[in-house]
Amino acid sequence: MATVEQARALVDVLASELTSRASAAKRTSDYYRGKHPLRFASREFRDYFAEQYAGFADNWVQPVSDSPVERLTVVGVQAASEVKADKELWQVWQRNGLDADSQLGFLGAVTSARCHVLVWGDPGNPDLPIVTFEDASSSIVQYEPGSRRRRRAALKLWQDGMREYATLYLPNQVWKFERPTGPGPRKSPQMAEADEVMDSWEPRETGKEPNPQPNPMGTVPMVELPNRPLLAEDPISDVAGVISMQDAINLLWAQLFTGADYASLAQRVVMGAEVPKMPILDANGQKVGEKPIDLKRFAKDRVLWLENPNAKIGSWAPADLKAYTEVITVAVGHIAAQTRTPQHYLVGKMANLSGDALLAAETGLVKKVEEKQLWFGQALREVFQLIALARFEREKAYAVAGGSVLWAGVESRSIAQLTDSLLKLKQVGFPFEWLALRFGLTPTEVADLMAMREREAEFDPVSALMNSAQRVEGAHPTPGPQPADVPE
Repeated sequence: MATVEQARALVDVLASELTSRASAAKRTSDYYRGKHPLRFASREFRDYFAEQYAGFADNWVQPVSDSPVERLTVVGVQAASEVKADKELWQVWQRNGLDADSQLGFLGAVTSARCHVLVWGDPGNPDLPIVTFEDASSSIVQYEPGSRRRRRAALKLWQDGMREYATLYLPNQVWKFERPTGPGPRKSPQMAEADEVMDSWEPRETGKEPNPQPNPMGTVPMVELPNRPLLAEDPISDVAGVISMQDAINLLWAQLFTGADYASLAQRVVMGAEVPKMPILDANGQKVGEKPIDLKRFAKDRVLWLENPNAKIGSWAPADLKAYTEVITVAVGHIAAQTRTPQHYLVGKMANLSGDALLAAETGLVKKVEEKQLWFGQALREVFQLIALARFEREKAYAVAGGSVLWAGVESRSIAQLTDSLLKLKQVGFPFEWLALRFGLTPTEVADLMAMREREAEFDPVSALMNSAQRVEGAHPTPGPQPADVPE
């Protein structure tokens, strides 16, 4: 059991680590939103044009992040040794609105390298625990030394007005703290440190609820969903490797626009002549000096007088802007290859692609999504285990820990292709219920479909008997030689 001093110290350490992660998470989030600073430009170019192109972004980060998330759809959970999905756990998932919120969580993990899921019981409804996806900027999980799965503690931070709140989750306790926060006057480092000591975390007033309160689940109720985890390093964001090329593309567009503004049309140049001047006259009409003529007026009036017989007019050819667009196309191709994003997702060009060609073009994305299903599914299995623990169903929690999370299909197939493959699988002997799941129906929809088939069989018993006979015949073929095989 942790003391208040130990809990306060742990909150300080975890909050500090969360602060150190915040800058990277904000950077990737900004790039996803299209907030890109102009980089890789010379100092002169930046001085002249940075303000002009502020807010511009040819945002390729967003489709790279969205492409795997749109194929990550959880449709159920199945406990070990069970043949059907668990209806009660799936009802908790849906009642918490996780069909939609899970997409937000997956997107947060793809962009910020991780997200978290918090599970806690609802005193008003013990059968319906509260499950929420948490952003990486406001939550953190601490693991046991030497382990990437055994959770030691978890922290959730948030602000409300001038107060900052923290909830510390331990295997047997839950601590709630708060402290004042806000912009205050600038102070010396020593006085700022003194204020930090005085404004340290204090136990929050929770009314009749004890603080700390016991954790009846017996484990840390927050799970981390890592994106592209490594053995000895932090997980990797899908956006992190795109940012440099994204900056290069934005610079190329800025230079292209500048070239289009200054050099996209043929330019005329006058050689061998002085700049035309206008006489300056006094009150009596006498010439007292000269001043240069505003050359912009010649461009506006489209008229120019040349008195010098040696003057010549030359021209500059317009700039070839294709050089920029060709490099941009190559850069986008590099992004597609490095992130395994199909080129037709980025370029948007499809020229009479066959179904097989489309499947081949999306192979990299499919494998990428399947990898995410593996890691996210392992974490979500623990989430469903926590849901069962919050419902005080320890046997089901144990069974779910060895079960599997059910996902919607990843590949893009036409109805004709899918139907043809399912018909062939049926001829091999696959059961109808499995084929319905393969078709893309959720376990709930499959259960409803099976009930509909049973009702149809009640109204049409002859058809049901024929279907049953066909199934028996397919399962037990007649042994021995067929008439066509009998020798004459």
